[in-house]
Amino acid sequence: MVSIRVFEPALCCNTGVCGEDVDQALVDFSADLDYFKQQGIDIARHNLANDPSSFVDNAIVMNFLNAAGSEGLPLVLVDDVTVLTGRYPTRNMLARYAGQAATLRPRINLVTAGGGGCCGGSGGC
Repeated sequence: MVSIRVFEPALCCNTGVCGEDVDQALVDFSADLDYFKQQGIDIARHNLANDPSSFVDNAIVMNFLNAAGSEGLPLVLVDDVTVLTGRYPTRNMLARYAGQAATLRPRINLVTAGGGGCCGGSGGC
């Protein structure tokens, strides 16, 4: 089973969904996290303020913090491989990380050139 771990910056509470000015990305991520937990996915979040030992105990996370600092968080690991930094994953990203993306259909946008070939007649691509 895939293991997804999200290492977050210091938040005011475990979820960051508290106070007067709540970040919508945290609200969405908290809902998505609950959804995937209910699906039986091994997913967990670690808050730097409330769970610092999980940061210290993980060499990948410590190396990341030494290089990027806490400003680079959140850090998302899938089976100890860094897959995302600096923002929270979307539900579609979490589905892909969890191996459930096969049920999602990607949207493909086709781009057509307006005369002159693939480069629009500029002569160089």
